[in-house]
Amino acid sequence: MYLMESTEEGRRLLAQEGASGYVRSVLVATGLQPGARALDAGCGPGGISETMAELVGPAGAVVGLDLNEERLREARARNAHRPWVRFAQADVRRTGLPDASVDYVWSQYVFEYLPDRPVALAELMRVTRPGGRVVVSDIDGLGFQNWPFPEHLRVGTQRIVDALATRGFDLHVGRKLFSEFRSAGLQDVRVHLLPYYLVAGAADERLMKDWEIRFAALEPVAAPAFGGHAPYQEHCREFLRMLADPDGFKYAVTLVTEGTRP
Repeated sequence: MYLMESTEEGRRLLAQEGASGYVRSVLVATGLQPGARALDAGCGPGGISETMAELVGPAGAVVGLDLNEERLREARARNAHRPWVRFAQADVRRTGLPDASVDYVWSQYVFEYLPDRPVALAELMRVTRPGGRVVVSDIDGLGFQNWPFPEHLRVGTQRIVDALATRGFDLHVGRKLFSEFRSAGLQDVRVHLLPYYLVAGAADERLMKDWEIRFAALEPVAAPAFGGHAPYQEHCREFLRMLADPDGFKYAVTLVTEGTRP
């Protein structure tokens, strides 16, 4: 279940993809090549699909899958001038694609929402040809790497994480994927650690907006853990003030796990 949906989610995702700065190099480093048949599993508004399409070129093909029809409309509009890219509404656990039909699979910020990750990983392996690459990019510990980090803010942040866990969300999914890839039978499994954000001083407007949208979208799930909307909103305001502190240091990481289908 995707917990972040809002009217601003498409813009947030595109801004997040654009701010990362590493996607193109990681796609290449993990095996995406010109002419490849590639899958973007959980494509959102199609920003990464666009980069994948540029890398594979017209001799290749990109399929983007997402459950949200609004995100798919955005993705189709963004990639309308590339006939070698197509989008479909599907769950990453049930793609509907033929066996061994792609050379390369990318999935970013999706596995954190899946309590049945082995099912999703098995499906991505099924659609990948032998010798092809499966790559999953996800967070690990988002929101906890701050200093100074007042104890009441740490406790409040943990309340949010615990509330999300009841909906199947795993904040620490990134560190678990290496062993899960190996257990699934993937070979040559490697992990890349990359910055999600790295801020020495005050966070910029983009990151502040990212957190504002995140907090608003999560309020229905998280507010009961604080005893109501008012104390939850106060926690969010204090967290944002911490991000804006020019004397503070904040960072978060993305872990990219890749493996070869035997």
